[in-house]
Order: sequence, then C-alpha cells, then structure tokens
Amino acid sequence: MMLDLLVRAKTILTMDEDRPTAQCMGIFAGRILGFDEQIQGLSATQTIDFGSAVITPGFIDAHCHTAWWGLGLSAVDLSGARGLEELYALLEAQMHELKDQPGVWLNGTGFNQKDHDGQFPDLRRLDEITGDRPMYLRHVSGHASITNSATLKLAGAFESDFQNPIGGAIVRDASGQFTGVVEESAQSLVQRLVLPYSIEQLTAAIDEATSRYAACGITSFTEAGVGGGWIGHSPIEVTAYQQALAEKRLHARAQLMPALDALREQDSHVSDAHGTGRGRGLDLGVLAGFGNEFVSFGPVKVFMDGSLLGATAAVTEDYCGHSHNTGYLLNTPEEYRESVSAAYRAGWPVALHAIGDAAIDLGIEIIAELQERYGLNALPNRIEHFGIARPDQVSAVASHGIVVTPQASFIGPLGDQFAALVGPDRENWLYRGQSLLDAGVLVAGSSDLPVADNNVLRAIDSAVTRRTDKGRVLGGSDECLSPLEALRLYTVNAAKGTGQFEDRGSLSRGKLADFVVLSESPLEADEIAAIEVLGTYVGGRSSFTKSEIPAHV
Repeated sequence: MMLDLLVRAKTILTMDEDRPTAQCMGIFAGRILGFDEQIQGLSATQTIDFGSAVITPGFIDAHCHTAWWGLGLSAVDLSGARGLEELYALLEAQMHELKDQPGVWLNGTGFNQKDHDGQFPDLRRLDEITGDRPMYLRHVSGHASITNSATLKLAGAFESDFQNPIGGAIVRDASGQFTGVVEESAQSLVQRLVLPYSIEQLTAAIDEATSRYAACGITSFTEAGVGGGWIGHSPIEVTAYQQALAEKRLHARAQLMPALDALREQDSHVSDAHGTGRGRGLDLGVLAGFGNEFVSFGPVKVFMDGSLLGATAAVTEDYCGHSHNTGYLLNTPEEYRESVSAAYRAGWPVALHAIGDAAIDLGIEIIAELQERYGLNALPNRIEHFGIARPDQVSAVASHGIVVTPQASFIGPLGDQFAALVGPDRENWLYRGQSLLDAGVLVAGSSDLPVADNNVLRAIDSAVTRRTDKGRVLGGSDECLSPLEALRLYTVNAAKGTGQFEDRGSLSRGKLADFVVLSESPLEADEIAAIEVLGTYVGGRSSFTKSEIPAHV
C-alpha cells in the first residue's frame, strides 16, 4: 500500500488522549491512516518534512458569519477611524470613488462608538456627504447599523403610519427626530432594499472569506444563520456554498445553521413530529446533519436578544450609565416557546443567541423543556455567546448538557466596553472561561466574525490571559484557561459542540486529515498570539501555504 501523503514534524499534537503526540502521520484518501510505527515501512506519493514546526488539528470556528464578512471585504473599513472627522473623511473619499456610479450604495463595516468617544455620526452631516445616495454602515456588533435620510426614506420611515417592527427600532432622539441608527430587527427594513444577493456575489464572498480562514488555520466553521431573518442574504443561500464547493472556491468545511425565519410550517403524517404531524422545517424534510463532509446543515439559529455593545441584550439589571435600560427580547417568550418547539419537534436541534442573563434564563428554560419532552435531536443544543451569565446559569447549562459558545476573541478589543456596561459586580459573569469548564460545560470556541477577527491563535491567547486592550484581566485570573484547555476550545470542543467529533477535532486514525502547521507549540510559546500559521491542510490537501514552509520532498 502507498500513502498519498506522509508528513513529519518535531511534534504532532493530536489532541487524542490515547495518543497525545507523534512525529509522523500517514494520510490516504483524505483521512489519517496512522502514526509513527503504525505506518512504518509504507512509502508515500508525497512526503513533507516540516522540520521544527508543530502540527495540531485544524482549527474549528463554531460560530461565525462568513458571507456577511466576505461581502463586507469590498465595503469601506471604518474600524481604523479614530474620531468622527476621520470617519466622515473616509465616507467622502468613497463618495468620490462612486461619483460615476449612480444608484450604487455606499457600504461600510466595522463601526464602533468606542473609537469616537462614544459618539455616533450626525445624521445631518451624513446627509451632506451622501445626498440622495443610499448608505448602509454596519456596526461591529451586527446588531445595529447607521443610515442616512435617503435610505430611511426608501425604507418608509418618514411615512405617517410608520411603526417600528417587533424587536427593533429606527432610533429617534429626545425631540423625536431620527438619528440614523437602526437597531436589531429594524435592520431588515434596510436590508430588504438590497436583498437578495445573487448566488455569484455570495460565492465570491465565500471564496474571499474562506481563503482568509485558511490563512488562520481554520479547516471547519459553522455559519451562524443563512436563508432568513436579518442575518440571511438569500432564500437560496445554501446554493452558494454548493457552488463554491463545486468550483473549488470553498477553502474550509462549512456547517450551515438555517435561520428560524427560513423554516416553514409543515403538515405531515400525524405520527410525525412527535405525534403532532405539525412542525417547522425545510422543504422535503431536510434536517440537521444532512449534507457531506464539506457542506452540511447544523442546528437552527434563533435570535433571542440583542447585543452587549448596543445595550440591547436582555439583562435582569440595568446597564451602567443606562438608567431604566435592561435591553429587550426580540420577540415575546410565548412566541419563542411556540416557534422553537415547532422546529425542535420536527427534528431540528437549536442554537439560541442569548447574550444577556434574562435571555439566557429563557433559553435554558426552553431547551431543558424540549429535551425533557422530546429527547435529543441529531446534534447538541446550544446557547450562543452566553455573554452575561450568572453562577446559577453555569450550573444549569451543565446539568442539562447544553453547549455554550462564548467568544474569547472579544476580550481584547471589546472587554473594556463590556466591563463598563455591566459594572464590577457583574464583570466576572462576562464571557466566562474556567468556571464553565470546572462546572463540566462543553465550551466550543468561536469568533462571531466579523464582530471580532478570527485569528484563532490570538483567541487562544485571550482565553489564557483574558487581557483587554487596556490591561484588565476580564473577570479575574480565576477565569483564565491553561494553553491546553484553550487549544481544546477550537479543536476537540468545537468538534463536539457542532456534533462532528467523529470526523474532526483531533488527529486520530480514520478521521479527516485536517491539520494546521505552526511555527511553535501553543502549549509552550511565551506569546501564543505571535505564533505563525505556516500551512493549513484540509483532507490532506493544502488550503494555505506560507513561503517558509518546505516543499514536497
């Protein structure tokens, strides 16, 4: 027998407890055939010796927004502006670029009020810059955006009978005038003016995004919401992933969460859907897990509350500096119980976006009741973000076996904002680390890209140090993870949390040959964030190679 590929390295960190390390790994037909003595004597079509480099399982991002980020790569990047005058200058420059393109929108991404002394752009100034050209600037959280009067007019905001949708608002100031800020579900009023994106646009965005994933060592990801709601880009969005795969423009394995809004009411045989014959699902009865090792369906994504940065996440105590503001749920508890139950009894596991502790309360209640009544579905049930979690909620998710996906990547760039919003009494509830592991909770690593970047090594470093940009150790040192625990978040845990550990998450015989080549071991490096990704391999095939990596020998 001849191997397709034989790789050698100083250390292969397998993340497999039965065989933690190796130095040689044999690959055949995209999967791992064995290590060291198991493949001794076998020749290979190709051999690569990575010398002093270290190999780990490919990184898994359990919650990100790939199409959204990919589409935004062609928009104006607002993240580098410091002060509103710099932001206005960026917009003026883009208007000059668009002067010969009538009707083309001015799009921007990455706005965060922290970069502008807590201020949002002035609508009058925006109108002076843009005139009658539509504009859509995305807040870094994704839960708000900024528009001009031309866009608000197109959205119908100036009509005499206009009303904000449930779970969102076009914000007004104290005098009742629009500010240009659009919160939560009200963003759909703007998005419907540009949706749906074409399959070719989405395929190109997926190509651009996942090629950058590969450069970060990411081999698998979960797209947190497709096909509906304000997070979706087309009712046939899955087609773009299939097309990207067929055209070799998908550079990492994709698990897709359908948005709850993309599911339809279904009537089937009375014995189906746990004896009700009624549920919510995708046409033809497609369920989570359907697909192949490159593109498959994950759980249903459900937005329950807003964002911490926008002080719209539903909490039980006021935000600091925001009197009488506890955020809000994006729908009524009764509606969530009914709609989530309809999806669950039809066979769909669920991933509930719940950042504030009030939303987490409802999320735990719903999942616990569904699991008790109907049992488990094909994949684990999850609470996304789990951002402001009380101690009793940590115990509750552990006892019910609910997976949580907090974002260690938030800690550096956003942690100081978070701490200021919740105050010292609640700071240790923020995006927990060690307390979750100590309680026995399965924590899956994720970025929530583009809310934070998807540099996994920086995220691992953040999980270990929990240091914010201003030097605060968010939540205290008791929440810091060891390097091994942090690496597990983005390998073993993310695979288990997405229900895919049988195939990925560790380097083991029979599993997919998805691995990343690093300049140093994350278990030994003085600064994990400084480690370089030298190469990324999906199924034993290179998806990214840095120039320093050795050639095939």
